[in-house]
Amino acid sequence: MNLRRSLLAVACALSPGLLLASPAQDPRIAPLLTELGKARHIGAVAISPDGRHLAWVINEHGQDSIQLADAEGQHVHHIGAGNTPAECAEKGIAWNPDSTRLAFLSRCGDPAHAQDDIYSVDIRQPDSPHRWTHLHGYVSSLSWAPDGRHLGFLYVAGASRVASALAAAKPAEGEIGVDGLEVQQVMSLDTATSHLQALTAATSYAYEFSWAPASDRIAYTAAPPPGDNNWWVARLYTAPAHAGGQPRLVLDSSTDTSSLHGLQIALPRWSPDGRQLAFVGGLMSDQGFTGGDIYEVAATGGKVIDTMTGSHLTANWFQWQGNRQLLINGMVNGHAQVTRGRLEASGALQWQPLFTLAASIGDGSAVGGLSLSADGHHLAYIQSDFDHAWEVHAGPLSSTPPPAVTAYNSQLRPAWGQARSVEWDNEGQHVQGWLLYPAGYDPNKHYPMVVSIHGGPSGAVLPAWPSVGYGAAPLAALGYFVLMPNPRGSYGEGESFVQANRKDFGHGDLRDILAGVDQVEKLVPVDDQRLGVTGWSYGGYSTMFAVTQTHRFKAAVAGAGIADWQSYYGENLIDQWMKPFFGASVYDDPAVYAKSSPISFIKQVTTPTLVVVGDRDAECPAPQSFEFWHALRALKVPTSLVVYPGEGHHFVNPQHQRDVLQRALEWFQRYLPASH
Repeated sequence: MNLRRSLLAVACALSPGLLLASPAQDPRIAPLLTELGKARHIGAVAISPDGRHLAWVINEHGQDSIQLADAEGQHVHHIGAGNTPAECAEKGIAWNPDSTRLAFLSRCGDPAHAQDDIYSVDIRQPDSPHRWTHLHGYVSSLSWAPDGRHLGFLYVAGASRVASALAAAKPAEGEIGVDGLEVQQVMSLDTATSHLQALTAATSYAYEFSWAPASDRIAYTAAPPPGDNNWWVARLYTAPAHAGGQPRLVLDSSTDTSSLHGLQIALPRWSPDGRQLAFVGGLMSDQGFTGGDIYEVAATGGKVIDTMTGSHLTANWFQWQGNRQLLINGMVNGHAQVTRGRLEASGALQWQPLFTLAASIGDGSAVGGLSLSADGHHLAYIQSDFDHAWEVHAGPLSSTPPPAVTAYNSQLRPAWGQARSVEWDNEGQHVQGWLLYPAGYDPNKHYPMVVSIHGGPSGAVLPAWPSVGYGAAPLAALGYFVLMPNPRGSYGEGESFVQANRKDFGHGDLRDILAGVDQVEKLVPVDDQRLGVTGWSYGGYSTMFAVTQTHRFKAAVAGAGIADWQSYYGENLIDQWMKPFFGASVYDDPAVYAKSSPISFIKQVTTPTLVVVGDRDAECPAPQSFEFWHALRALKVPTSLVVYPGEGHHFVNPQHQRDVLQRALEWFQRYLPASH
């Protein structure tokens, strides 16, 4: 039985008599999916500290490999553990301080049983890679110490899965919360002796780390295990860069009395003189999707200073460029903005934007990360937008964005129409979103529109080239307008905007979204009787909630959604994120959870809704999708539930990625047809 038939059988078994017969499949869908699959994904880029070389990770024939080039992207050649890109899958590139050696992770042999290990290659002798480790576990985040001798990394010994809440959860068995706990530690490899040592205790789960300028200490964020759940309550520590060193607590946001109180901490970075630590602090709903203000604190602890109070910039990433100067990449009004800032004596950050892009940029290490030369004069990153797929960009750091130095995807053309930034005001909030026009747009025709709501809620839509998988842009290729709003709760309008949906999920942000629909209908010929809504994660929840609040939407697709915040609190594996948003646990204030739960208003739904989810989703567990689907079926609302085996919150199986997008496109074509 092929995949589509097996999944269809699951859906039919779950909803007998309610899964409507599919109409003839739109002949444009299969070629569209094939075209999306042609984009070559660039996973990471790193510029050498001397600014003379670039290394990047490119997917070739389904496997990642490393390419080395000069700073202009010329003289490209493969380097790695094997002689050819087909031999080993490679990632995690990191230059040593003198720019002669590149460290990386390589996985050779049978992909189902192979192990990532740490290798390095002297770029002057690229045919002689050196293997540093023989590990058994999950390894990530390679980082050379400034002394050039020690290589730090994060490691989960004996790991059974990727260390991320987005990954498929382990099967629930044994004593929950006790048996089979996996702990991530900061490790250090002495490259002169190959000696490995743990810099953090096995009783503490470490999430991020950075080396002190003298290589004698690390700063890191950590919490008690389980790691998937406790990132939201992680504390900031420092520790000596040797085994058995005693950690020092620098900051606990749960007891801090500044504006950081109760918020999350990410990206700790030492000042060049080793006296201060800066980090991003804010209300963050997802580990890894960093956003907030930049805070500063002495490396020994003490007063915490918000350097960006009142700013409309959401900082995603930063790097020191002197004891009082920072380079920041952040989000403003749905755009990426690279900014140079200076810390005044008062602690306030004064900054001047260098350039702003209607694009997504990053180096593959962190959201919005930039790779900089040691002197800060050159940078590199990967860029894509709605018109251009991923390419490496590199050049001098200035007010002019650096040019593309690769052309892997230069022949690709968007199958959808133009992209436009739209803005509106609602209830005192300034809101921005992105509008994709339908392919072959004719201003004399009226078109259906699908609203695509991003996850988070702490996140934002920036222009990016879509991949094969769940996404909104392909709908525009089939003749829909697509509105991707950044309502209250999103990044890009400052921290107060991010926090504006506290204790108000689904209500204020939905009003922002509906105001955006009204604004778009004043600008372009949208047929208000043909509106749809979709989203994944918080966007899946927002889709479920929206169809309980309004009948404007005639079709919906809810991916990995949440039907009932009260039952969700006890089902998910990441409940620590909820109290900062809801103000209390569900046991202390169940009413605030109920007022934002779609299930509380379920009898108002008339919108045909497709529900999709991974069966091992730890962030938005499958029972939430079952609960919503079950209610719609009982209410005789057209619905279908598809559960994808082995998948977590982020789908990794290419067949599943393709199938879930195809089903969404077909659902909208069935209940919200666009002419073709």
